[in-house]
Amino acid sequence: MIDKSVIGREYPPFTVEVEKRWVRSFAEAIGATDPVYFDESAAKAAGYRSLPAPPTFPFAMIMERNQSFMILDQLGIDKRRAMHAEQSFAYHADLCAGDVITGRQKVVDVYDKKNGALEFLVTEIRLDNQRGEHVCDLRTTVVVRN
Repeated sequence: MIDKSVIGREYPPFTVEVEKRWVRSFAEAIGATDPVYFDESAAKAAGYRSLPAPPTFPFAMIMERNQSFMILDQLGIDKRRAMHAEQSFAYHADLCAGDVITGRQKVVDVYDKKNGALEFLVTEIRLDNQRGEHVCDLRTTVVVRN
């Protein structure tokens, strides 16, 4: 069982630099066709500072910094029993190539269903850019099968 005392636990900040090639590769991988993801002049004409990151890009950022697996490892959860269950994003500002993003992760809930057969670990990550702007909040739910 996941100890509910982890609710409220905050983890050390992590930093990610958003590179143009990463934005382009991610956009290509998800099948995006909007030129703003590939062409700097199209992005600037659309009002962005540089290539904007596609909406689900922040999840790739947190995976790049091992945030999801780090928590599972620290809690002693066998990753073979864990599944990514839900993901949401709340944007507050544009996320663009050239940004240096600092993230801070926190456990916000632990609950179970089916008399403990399924446990849910809910985390939130706040992302801020190098200008101190609050860019995005991610909310992730992982389900653990017991």
